[in-house]
Amino acid sequence: MLENSIAGLGEYLLNISGGNLIVVSFYAGLFVAIMTTLGSLLAIFYNKLPDWGIDVSLSFAAGVMIVASFTSLILPAIEFTNSFTPAGIGILLGILLIYAIDRFIPHEHLVKGYEGPKELKDRLRVVWLIVLAVVIHNLPEGLAVGTSIVFDLRTGIITAIAIGIQDFPEGAVISLPLATLQKKRLQPILMGSLSGVAEMIMVLVGALFFTTFRSLLPYGLGLAGGAMLYVTVKEMIPEIYKREENELYVTLGFFIGFYVMLFLDSMLG
Repeated sequence: MLENSIAGLGEYLLNISGGNLIVVSFYAGLFVAIMTTLGSLLAIFYNKLPDWGIDVSLSFAAGVMIVASFTSLILPAIEFTNSFTPAGIGILLGILLIYAIDRFIPHEHLVKGYEGPKELKDRLRVVWLIVLAVVIHNLPEGLAVGTSIVFDLRTGIITAIAIGIQDFPEGAVISLPLATLQKKRLQPILMGSLSGVAEMIMVLVGALFFTTFRSLLPYGLGLAGGAMLYVTVKEMIPEIYKREENELYVTLGFFIGFYVMLFLDSMLG
């Protein structure tokens, strides 16, 4: 029944978009942007939420991203070509892409602190550095949605739903720390919305590029998967295990996200 609902949703989106996958990608990008914005609204209650809430939100997102990188991106790329080579090259390119962004674009992590060119450290406010860090995290997610929609509409819709679900806590991850630091609500909510818009743009970029250069699609799937894995392993996991007293909650959140994405992909895909 759920599988039929996903198929019906795909047909409906194709019908209202005139069969244009770019328009479908726009709707998918709008969905993930809205979910991120809704999550950022939790900044209204920043002084009432427990300290471990942010860690659990990040761990949930990490669980979703680990599964999605394989089931929606890397494995389909291998099956599409019956070869590991395009997927393997794409994974490497994705890792190098995020490494370069991570290395040369200044941003600030809540735990690891400042990363990027040292000469720019004092020129950007901490608020913007934190937002840039989350935007960097969101770029592979948007690319994954747009690329997977071009590859297979149903797979793309499932990926968009899963990414949208985990974007809700990610929106909170942006707005709550900023609200706590600034003792304000409006600006942190706007910052969370901004990260959702950036992710939406990447959905459209991925869909446009691989619609035009469809022969490169297996490489694109691998690239998005590798980028998501890099962000999860290097950035998110160190962040979520920063406090030992929250390890149980964090691990539980990770596996809830893991199961949610696995269920969506295996039962509905």
